[in-house]
Amino acid sequence: MEKSSLITLALSKGRIFEDTVPLLQAAGIEVPESPENSRKLILPTSDPNLRLLVVRASDVPTYVQYGAADIGIAGKDILYEHTKEHPGGLYQPIDLDIAKCRLAVAVRQDFDYEAAVKQGARLRVATKYVNVTREHFARKGVYVDIIKLYGSMELAPLVGLADAIVDIVSTGGTLRANGLVPVEDVAPISSRLIVNQASLKTRAKYLQPLIDAFAAASQGK
Repeated sequence: MEKSSLITLALSKGRIFEDTVPLLQAAGIEVPESPENSRKLILPTSDPNLRLLVVRASDVPTYVQYGAADIGIAGKDILYEHTKEHPGGLYQPIDLDIAKCRLAVAVRQDFDYEAAVKQGARLRVATKYVNVTREHFARKGVYVDIIKLYGSMELAPLVGLADAIVDIVSTGGTLRANGLVPVEDVAPISSRLIVNQASLKTRAKYLQPLIDAFAAASQGK
């Protein structure tokens, strides 16, 4: 195998990894190991020219943009924040339509969100999606103080840190368990295939067949 023919695909474990495996299988590629059962961060596939890099979801665009991975799969939520802060260097050819969920505003069940928004009061909003949150409320003409958190977002309204949160919602089970309710959708979320632009220019003969295979597999889901 030529070293130049080796393609590195970055993705995160969990739902994105689980939803990606069937797409790879549709392209004739098997993944013999799961990151849930292995401590390895670099996983081989049945294709000697393709390896998987398992990283944090928020780091996938960084690995791809700076060339540590040729190609990656990341949610639109992550990509929006990344491209706002680090424009350029990423090509986003395909919405794979996997790991679907939504970005939503959620509050305590006893919080009158509609009244607070109509009054134009300054809201405190906890989120790790700073840019999309700021733009969402700006479009509504609502002033917000954004508190950046990286996890356990549901705690913020419960302990008085914030009036609302903006976070990923799938089934809503975690919100309900913590006495919160979604009150407004911000954006639908799915995962996209992303490609390092320099890799695509210099190694297209290796990358394009894989991009085409992902496109065909996602359309045939």
